[in-house]
Amino acid sequence: MYPGAWRKIKEEIAIWRVGALPGMVMIALVIILRLIGSMQTLEWLAFDNFLRIRPEELVDERILIVGINEDDIRILQHYPIPDRDLAALLLKLQSYKPRVIGLDIYRDLPVNPGHTELVAALQNLPNLIAIEKVLPEQIAAPATLPPEQLGFADQILDSDGKLRRSLLGTPTPEAYKLSLSLRLSQIYLAHENLNLANGIRDRATMRFSNTEIPQFLPNSGGYVRSDAGGVQVLLNFRSGQERFRIVSLTDITSKNFNPDWIRDRIVIVGITAPSCKDFITTSAVRSSKPAAGRVYGVEIQAHAVSQIISATLDSRPFLKTWNDIWEYLWIVAWGVLGIMIAGLTKSPWTNLAFFSLASSSLVVFSYYLLLWGWWVPVIPAVLILALNSIELTALYQYDLALKSGIKVRQTIIERTFETIHNGPLQSLAKASKLVRSQDLPIDELLPELEKEIEKLNHELRGIYEFLQREPLTQETNLYLGKSLILNLQYPVHEILYQVYSCTLERDLPCFKSIRVKIRNFEPIDEQCLNIEVKRGLCRFLEEALCNVGKHATGATRLEVTCTASEGWYTLSIVDDGLGIKSPQEGRGTQQFRNLARQLKGKFRRVALFPKGSLCELSWPVAKFWWR
Repeated sequence: MYPGAWRKIKEEIAIWRVGALPGMVMIALVIILRLIGSMQTLEWLAFDNFLRIRPEELVDERILIVGINEDDIRILQHYPIPDRDLAALLLKLQSYKPRVIGLDIYRDLPVNPGHTELVAALQNLPNLIAIEKVLPEQIAAPATLPPEQLGFADQILDSDGKLRRSLLGTPTPEAYKLSLSLRLSQIYLAHENLNLANGIRDRATMRFSNTEIPQFLPNSGGYVRSDAGGVQVLLNFRSGQERFRIVSLTDITSKNFNPDWIRDRIVIVGITAPSCKDFITTSAVRSSKPAAGRVYGVEIQAHAVSQIISATLDSRPFLKTWNDIWEYLWIVAWGVLGIMIAGLTKSPWTNLAFFSLASSSLVVFSYYLLLWGWWVPVIPAVLILALNSIELTALYQYDLALKSGIKVRQTIIERTFETIHNGPLQSLAKASKLVRSQDLPIDELLPELEKEIEKLNHELRGIYEFLQREPLTQETNLYLGKSLILNLQYPVHEILYQVYSCTLERDLPCFKSIRVKIRNFEPIDEQCLNIEVKRGLCRFLEEALCNVGKHATGATRLEVTCTASEGWYTLSIVDDGLGIKSPQEGRGTQQFRNLARQLKGKFRRVALFPKGSLCELSWPVAKFWWR
């Protein structure tokens, strides 16, 4: 693997490491919040809204609701409905041959007149199922009916007072009892040769033929440690404004209905008068009667029956949930996606766009899963996606800004060192060499030393003044000493010539012996060169010339060229002096090698035979697509 590629990989790993740990902590926090139930209400709200906005379904014509409404009570001038009128209604319905009749009205006590007539009618209605209440306070069923004609009407409400599940069976001190909805479904489906039995995959639940009713568990869907006693199932309400046909008691007595609505159907008799307050709160259905968010109890029974027979006969799905492990893997997956979005996006607006796309996809996908019968965690997934994709972006941006600041400071340090290295340090080295010299007498040494110290003072002050300039000015300028500042926005060949001229004017010992100076700076295609690269080329030329001035003892010839040949640019400095004896590479050489890598070029410094040295930097000519 190329060093550059490996370095890029390490940089990417470093970037991802910034967000990985905080992202995983966020995922763990969301999971903990869900485990303790803090998101339960929000998950219920999302669940209800998904159910409410589903496409409208057709009216379930297998069920007819006979609702005793306010007009019926006003006509009878009596409430509760007298036993005589109730008996007459049931016998009238039976005359149209329904498959089964459900009586969703408590009759534990006589309501005269007509109690004996109701008792006689109940004994002559073998396909009637009446209700009782078994939990927690009991309300008895009509005494004359056998246990197989009884079903409880109890419903289990969630802590927010809304209904989302249906209780199908529960043990009681007397016996194991079944709900009205299950009894009605059992009789209706028995005519289709589909009998009630224990589940196959789950023996604790129920089934009709191959259709198994998925059992509600304490942690199903968005629930956390809920009461899952008995056999419960999530209630898959029918959607739409009109779910079932509803007629009134007056419609039946006046024959204001189609007899085919009753024949071989399920008929459920109940109360639909708002004053009686027989309704249940739910947000899962669109309803305007008796009020928004409220559904009559008799219609709840119809929903529960319709759910069972539609799943068995029409393959309409029950509402199911994943196992806990799959739900939490789902949440973790969206959290990891959030980390990826934060790591891959470079700007807040791009991040917002990706987050919006991902969150919209999550909501839409979850909605379609619910249409197919699967309730998956939406709120925890959206929350962790938002936390990791948006919040971590701020962390990434802060980390990038911090690294950028460090890089800027490092760049300033490097530039300052280069300026000092090629200016004051040269003067300091010369002063140090004078001090160590044994050839000059003290009266000649002191003036030379004073001259170099003064020069050093002037150069340091010049650097200080340059660094006091505006940062933007420093970016585009190069300080060369003697208060000479070059504008790096000028063409490269002009800048290199100025560097060449300024450097050769320095008081370096080996420059004095040079007699022949050859220079040639050809124009360069600068489209591939940024300010930093141009700065590096100038420092390369300056450093190479300074090395000639310090180490090329006895040099008489200096050739400096920048030319193009065979698709390469070459900047070379050739002298005929003795050159540097030390095999060790200095800091300048290391910088030149880095510059060569940046330009995808080559750097070399070699000794020439019989004497002299070559310092050369080459890089390829940029090739653009329009060429």
